[in-house]
Amino acid sequence: MFLHPFFFITLDERGFFVYNVEKITERGPKTMRVVIKIGTSTLAHANGRLNIRRVEELCKVLSDLKNAGHQVILVSSGAIGMGIGKLSLKEKPSDMPTKQAAAAVGQCGLRYAYDKLFSEYNHTVAQILLTGLDLEDPTRYHNIKNTMTRLLELNVLPIINENDTVNTDEISVGDNDTLGAIVAVSMHADLLVMLSDIDGLYTADPREDKNAILLSEITEITPEIEGLGGKSGTNLGTGGMATKLSAAKKCVARGTDVVIANGSSPAVLYDIMDGKKVGTRFISKK
Repeated sequence: MFLHPFFFITLDERGFFVYNVEKITERGPKTMRVVIKIGTSTLAHANGRLNIRRVEELCKVLSDLKNAGHQVILVSSGAIGMGIGKLSLKEKPSDMPTKQAAAAVGQCGLRYAYDKLFSEYNHTVAQILLTGLDLEDPTRYHNIKNTMTRLLELNVLPIINENDTVNTDEISVGDNDTLGAIVAVSMHADLLVMLSDIDGLYTADPREDKNAILLSEITEITPEIEGLGGKSGTNLGTGGMATKLSAAKKCVARGTDVVIANGSSPAVLYDIMDGKKVGTRFISKK
């Protein structure tokens, strides 16, 4: 079980515990700090190759949001999926060494694509690769938060992913939905947006039930709502609706709103940032 501290406890010279709350980077009155999580199924074609048009549009929209004064953190999947495509593997590997090899190959291509595309809009990006151990250890976790905070102060867009080249089941965060929630809560984000291959949370799986109804707003994640989660919809990704609901539950309890939306058109982020009804919005307990 991972510990995700939001306060740091130290001893003063008298031996008493002191709670240290880190500084939050200041934002403008009408701007937000938003974490965007995008999944492999949205970034890549079914064969694992990069969906160039979609990634280009994503970088354009995120650059525009930054130009408008918003602070943006991107949690990006896709390294293993891209590696699978570049290595011409027929399916997602089941053994750990091949997964790690695919991640090593894919991460290079993913980082290069983001760096090149964001630079076209005069934005600098930074790569942060994490493991579960980084989030469990208080010192490492504190250093990660300091790094992300400073990057935002320097107007840099942090791009975060699990370090799948060294990850094992024992030290893995598990999926980037969970990682996105951890980042959003720890960085005191106003909003976490999870872009996926589905429009939001339905009363049933819309791929199997044509009568399924999209739930546009959730004010409380009850056991009944959690029961609507399903399995991963693609062969390349690790998350599914169940992990997204778990991530949303973590966030709303800490004051961060969450939106699950279809990422096939990244321009949907404009409407989400404007508060329009898109996908499923989970209202936080502020």
